[in-house]
Amino acid sequence: MENDKGLIVVLSGFSGAGKGTIMKHLLQSHPGEYHLSISATTRKKRPGEEEGREYFFKSKEEFQKMIDNNELLEYASFNDKSYGTPKSYVEELIKEGKDVLLEIEVQGALQVKEQYPEALLLFVTPPSAKVLKDRLVGRGTEEPDVIAQRMAISSKESFLMNKYDYLIINDILDDSVNKVHSIIQCEHARTVRNGDSIKKMQEELKEFSKGE
Repeated sequence: MENDKGLIVVLSGFSGAGKGTIMKHLLQSHPGEYHLSISATTRKKRPGEEEGREYFFKSKEEFQKMIDNNELLEYASFNDKSYGTPKSYVEELIKEGKDVLLEIEVQGALQVKEQYPEALLLFVTPPSAKVLKDRLVGRGTEEPDVIAQRMAISSKESFLMNKYDYLIINDILDDSVNKVHSIIQCEHARTVRNGDSIKKMQEELKEFSKGE
């Protein structure tokens, strides 16, 4: 018996926690097993990018129409650019039994959970606040005031961590990748996610119910 359908797996975490790196290594370690969700965006296409590969590129009017028609699992705006997860794209994949990975921020993750309570939410955090700050500083790409701002945002996000299903403490990368993979596989085996398979077995066993 196989699982009824794929899972929506949301990976969130503090800026600098390493969620993007975990996602990248998970896809590399298990090729063809996971599918990265493609977002819709109103930002302009950059050189080398392709429609349907990096993003689904939309005008502001088209994006607003998607919102009005409830066609997005979640959406948010940054610097006058909007980003969102198309519902139909994700639903098609999970109906085919494929696990779909979404790397999105906390507010978006909670929007997904509201529409799909069965979605699996994983929160990535470093072992401590000091390690988090050291990683941000170690990037060498941001000024101290930006780092301070990111740490302040992380402080607020920390109060939403308990809304997630699992916590991934990202200390050793390989261990974190293996843990994420193991959690997803274990979730597939939960009875609540295997209703059709259970009903099928019950029907097949009916002829034996009288002990004959």
